Amino acid sequence: METCKRWLKTGVVLLLLCSLSMGLSGAWWDFGGGSSEPKRESVLPQGNAITDGKALLRYALPIDNEPVRKMQRSLEEIATRIRGRRWSPISGDIAIASRVLTTQESQLLASIPPDKQAEAEGIINQLQAGMETLREALEVKDGEKLLETRAELLQEIGELEELMVTEFPFEVPAEYANLPQLKGRATVEIKTSRGDITLVADGYSAPLTAGNFVDLVERGFYDGLKFIRAEDSYYLQVGDPPGKAEGFIDPKTDKERDIPLEILVRGETEPIYGFTLEEIGRYRDEPVLPFSAYGTVALARPEPLPNGGSSQIFFFLFEPELTPAGLNLLDGRFAAFGYVTKGKKVLENIQQGDVIESAKVVKGAENLVEPQDA
Repeated sequence: METCKRWLKTGVVLLLLCSLSMGLSGAWWDFGGGSSEPKRESVLPQGNAITDGKALLRYALPIDNEPVRKMQRSLEEIATRIRGRRWSPISGDIAIASRVLTTQESQLLASIPPDKQAEAEGIINQLQAGMETLREALEVKDGEKLLETRAELLQEIGELEELMVTEFPFEVPAEYANLPQLKGRATVEIKTSRGDITLVADGYSAPLTAGNFVDLVERGFYDGLKFIRAEDSYYLQVGDPPGKAEGFIDPKTDKERDIPLEILVRGETEPIYGFTLEEIGRYRDEPVLPFSAYGTVALARPEPLPNGGSSQIFFFLFEPELTPAGLNLLDGRFAAFGYVTKGKKVLENIQQGDVIESAKVVKGAENLVEPQDA
């Protein structure tokens, strides 16, 4: 197999990103390495790219409940308005969210299974109390308090939305039954020589890619591995094991475990496997997990092999304003499977040669489904 040793310089990437954003097709970026189904396209707001990984994870949940999405969208907007010191529209955002809670509680609860109704009602009560805190902060134009409270409320909304997911939304093709799958989400804490990072792997959108990563974490595969590349404001790459192998060698087969390229597109219920979006003429389509957030986590692969990813992953560090969803060189070419939710400052400081001291699944390990032949 051709190794991953061809890289584009940062300046060239900037040029290519600008070219693609003007509608031109891009070159490869080598990182080495009417349905009743839940609707995803309708819940993503139009306009500027979403640059918050936590928000992207909320929007990626496979649910179909418009009131909770309406409430979420109104609170997501507040951060942008605060940056622009646009205080008046914030009052409207708070009013929209409050109205959902007071007039559409039954619609919110309609998507919650009976055994989780009490938990959901508790979250709704917390949200109602939080709205008053938002109003008080707005009255004195306390931007810091607004952002803090907004973050807490969105966390609670995310928890409410997760209660609405009652089953895994699709079946992975049978040909991939020999690979681990993450049927849900998992939170992973990574301790590095520069500090700690927390990421959420999203199996709802990328069950094979996320499942492969979580399985390797559970095996202790990443413990002690060095970051093999650290390009400033660009990316970090890790996952190359000691020895000649460039990926994970499955002890059951004594061969490298390769993972097919896996991309879930907005508006569709199942991922596309084995092809880049450009290869099938869909390079303008937007993935549910785009490379628009600092700290996007994805599977690396050799340039010519869409299905050649194994254990090497990369953290995307490019400025999100330069990488709008569907208009950059990564969306549709590499499989994102999650986002860093804590420790982004640590990512800024990691250098080549720094080490992952340990990686541990702290939530969602039960969502990992081992291969059928295990």
